[in-house]
Amino acid sequence: MKMYMILLAIAMLLILLTGESFGDSMSHLDSAIERGETNLMIAVNSDNYGLRASAVQILGELQCDNAVIPLMRILHTSIDENMRILAAHSLYKIQSPMGMFAVKQAIRFDKSDRVRKMCNNFYYDAIRSQVAAARPGTRLR
Repeated sequence: MKMYMILLAIAMLLILLTGESFGDSMSHLDSAIERGETNLMIAVNSDNYGLRASAVQILGELQCDNAVIPLMRILHTSIDENMRILAAHSLYKIQSPMGMFAVKQAIRFDKSDRVRKMCNNFYYDAIRSQVAAARPGTRLR
């Protein structure tokens, strides 16, 4: 857990300390966000497990649409079931139709019972949220 927090701090520092000139059409904040997402996309392909896991999680928290394809690749090809679950959770947070379809397919085709169960939870929670949002005055349990 301590190592995970250190790697998360390193990832955040990478995001904050990236030095590039700002474009005329983008504000300072937009440029910083774009650079941060670029750094996280690079970190997703890292061989360092902790850095990769942190980047996958942060991309989900940021709801980065550009991360859907790399996250789907992790969900389909990673040998580590924890990383596949983390990728599925990030896809669930992004709520992209393509990403949610990948989570739905993992329910059927992933070789791990644990991954299938977690993907099932993510997928049906997303469905419940959509149904509740479509009905005014409805609360989720």
